[in-house]
Amino acid sequence: MKNKAVMRSIVIISILLLSILCGLLFQLIWDAVDRVNYPQDYSDFVEVYAYKYGVPEYVVYSVIKVESNFESGAVSEAGAVGLMQLMPETFVWLTTENGENLNSATLYDPETNIKYGTYYLSQLYLRFGTWDEVYAAYNAGPTKVDEWLESKEYSENGKTLDEIPYKETEKYVKKLNKANDIYKKLYYED
Repeated sequence: MKNKAVMRSIVIISILLLSILCGLLFQLIWDAVDRVNYPQDYSDFVEVYAYKYGVPEYVVYSVIKVESNFESGAVSEAGAVGLMQLMPETFVWLTTENGENLNSATLYDPETNIKYGTYYLSQLYLRFGTWDEVYAAYNAGPTKVDEWLESKEYSENGKTLDEIPYKETEKYVKKLNKANDIYKKLYYED
């Protein structure tokens, strides 16, 4: 009788340990898959410009992931170019403001694109002060976000959006927040 109880306990403990090991193995595999899907390509540039402009690295990676999926030659239907999908006119304005006066053809260069995409994010953050509004402005334009913030229909306090009237922009903000969560979990949390 005692031997059966001991054997039963050993089997139960073995099953529990095996379950825990399987769970840990599954999590390791899942994280490895996520790391492939959410890479940290161009890390040398991201680290430098994220630090220089005070933008969290995971935000820069998330924008690159959502905008171009790390394809430096990407061009959108609207004409946005490169890793961070900057519009050529926005880029020319940013470079002029930064004293460089670069040609929009340099948008295909990963370092230049990351530098000015990150700089633009920092400028939007200075203007709006919250990342959701920054993301909405990055997608729909800062003037649109200003209009939405002024409307009681979309913002009760005039500082944060309660509702985003453009469905594309609303989806974009959600995608960026999801990418942020994944990047933080994979690379920035202990």
